[in-house]
Amino acid sequence: MDRLYLSPPHLSGHELEFVKDAFASNWIAPLGPMVDAFEAEMCAYTGAENALALSSGTAALHLALLLLDVGPGDEVLCSSFTFAGSAFPVMYLSAIPVFIDCERESWNMDPCLLEKAIEDRIKKGKKPKAAVVVHLYGQSADLDAIMAVCSRHEIPVIEDAAESLGGLYKKRHTGTIAPLGVLSFNGNKIITTSGGGMLLGHDAEKIRRAKYFATQARENLPHYEHRAVGYNYRMSNIVAAVGRGQLKVIEDRVQRKRAIFDFYQKALSKLPGIGFMPEAPWGRSNRWLTCITIDEKPHRATVEQIRMTLEKDNIESRPFWKPMHLQPVFKNCPSYANGVSEKLFNRGLCLPSGTGMSDNDLARVIRCLTAALNV
Repeated sequence: MDRLYLSPPHLSGHELEFVKDAFASNWIAPLGPMVDAFEAEMCAYTGAENALALSSGTAALHLALLLLDVGPGDEVLCSSFTFAGSAFPVMYLSAIPVFIDCERESWNMDPCLLEKAIEDRIKKGKKPKAAVVVHLYGQSADLDAIMAVCSRHEIPVIEDAAESLGGLYKKRHTGTIAPLGVLSFNGNKIITTSGGGMLLGHDAEKIRRAKYFATQARENLPHYEHRAVGYNYRMSNIVAAVGRGQLKVIEDRVQRKRAIFDFYQKALSKLPGIGFMPEAPWGRSNRWLTCITIDEKPHRATVEQIRMTLEKDNIESRPFWKPMHLQPVFKNCPSYANGVSEKLFNRGLCLPSGTGMSDNDLARVIRCLTAALNV
């Protein structure tokens, strides 16, 4: 049987025409008109005021933190239930992540726990410098509540929308609501450039400053002169050409991801002990991955045994993100946990959710999963 991957790239058919244009112009790298157009088209789609195409979402987050003057010894509030890439850039700057657990309604950062954490850090004389809020698995966090808490304490917010392009919070695109937002175009995302990311922002001067850092902090002089440490973070013209072809079908991809979720939910929701990631009332999830929870009590198999059964049938599935406050690399970082993310991690499984999957592919996953559950 052909392998079913978790979330593989899915080309639109438009990419090649843009790549051919780039080759025909001999404008291969480092930048070029495809980069400018990709940034403009992303702003048009999301409503972002400014955009900067970069080599990865991690690079975008690193620059966002730099723009907020995060430095050695500073503390940055971070979502715990997520991928490590949302916290690693804090460490690049010799700053300290402070992890906040999630709430049950959206599986994203808990605003009440966030406020307790801020008050506790301030009491300890360590007011956080910034907050990085992740929109998990394509679903927005409760931004109004989170930003209200941070605003009261004058803590700037960065949206990590790496997984949620096409997702909405109260009819606004994720990544565009806080002053700074981050996108990812990694190979497994809802659209991909094979690798790459983007920084979105309200303030044009901040994005200009980020561009300066991203192009090796080169001064505007005929010779190479540098007055600050820079980074090689810009996106190439070829990569941007692929992104333009992908962006043309973003809404189709969102609708297909949501249809895949609905297909799984209809088939599996009546099985004992099976739950699904809820959709919070404040927005539209892009349903990047279909995430299920499994109560092992009604079944004669553990979550890991179920995953391995799928693997034997050449079907890739994956556990939920292991919370950052449980990761060995962050063992010495402060955290404010309520047990929600740990329970989800122990019970969770991400199912194949590629937009190129057919209904027959989905039915194959369901048959195998049902057999693995011994129901």
